Amino acid sequence: MTSIQKSDILKKTIDAFKNIRVAVIGDLILDVYLWGDASRISQEAPVPVLRVNKRTERLGGAANVLCNLSTLGAKTLAYGVVGDDENAQRMEALLDSFGIVRDGIIRDPSRITTEKQRVIASSQQLLRIDHEITEPLSEKSKKILLEKVKKGIDNRDFDALLFEDYAKGVLDTKTAEQITKLAEQAGIPVGIDPHPGHPIEISGITLMTPNRSEAFGLAGIYQNKTDNEDELEQLNQVAHKIQKKWNPQYLLITLGSKGMALFEKGETPLLIPTRAREVFDVSGAGDTVIATFTLALLAGATPAEAVDIANHAAGVVVGKVGTVSVTKEELFQSIKA
Repeated sequence: MTSIQKSDILKKTIDAFKNIRVAVIGDLILDVYLWGDASRISQEAPVPVLRVNKRTERLGGAANVLCNLSTLGAKTLAYGVVGDDENAQRMEALLDSFGIVRDGIIRDPSRITTEKQRVIASSQQLLRIDHEITEPLSEKSKKILLEKVKKGIDNRDFDALLFEDYAKGVLDTKTAEQITKLAEQAGIPVGIDPHPGHPIEISGITLMTPNRSEAFGLAGIYQNKTDNEDELEQLNQVAHKIQKKWNPQYLLITLGSKGMALFEKGETPLLIPTRAREVFDVSGAGDTVIATFTLALLAGATPAEAVDIANHAAGVVVGKVGTVSVTKEELFQSIKA
């Protein structure tokens, strides 16, 4: 197959994204950026003084996955819990701007909408300030959320379901198990982007997408620097432990500057080198990977083709600053290049 033929196949796959519906359940986060210049030191303490000249707000956490799915052309549905506050209004406005269906979002007055505020000077992040409540959801909110998801499954409102856990209290093992069982009965594939500090122990899922550090943490294996040969051996050990415990059909481990590795049941591991030309910020790259890989599989791509497309998408977003999504046009251009 020539590179032109391969490019045409990948583009046809991406074009088919518009026919796919994906639901995302998890921690919805508002990412706030304060941009400015820091040219002097405070007289009050030995810290830089930032002169703010711009404030931007973006969708983060589970909402960034929704954003990526949307900019790639898919139809998206959001499930989660926010506070009854101004940040919830800002998040809802951003979701609406991307055409994301938010009927599955609950406002809980006992919580606040999670906000990650980043202070940036000349493209360099100086500080991050988190506003959050990480305690588990109330039984009332948990019940309402479960009912909304069950209704979506019963009505076949989506073709796939993704869990996005950032350890902010929305997801737990019991809730995820209940939802996964319902989805499995309906023939709906389930993916999860896990959090090593808050492992949700469910089995029989379709896809897991940890980064290297998260994968080693989930497997309980010490992480050290190795050459390429030892790296593959270590990754095989990590993958074996994760597959034994969570039993995913596909385990996709992102490796930063080294690309990504796909472990599929009964198949030889597939290592893909990175497509990134320049790396400015890896924030949200994992969100882009799970969104793109899921869409590609649902669009009929082979696992190898899906990894290739996801790798191109990740290469685009790490070349930008902050939590951002990738568009179909950017993805086309990356594949063409």
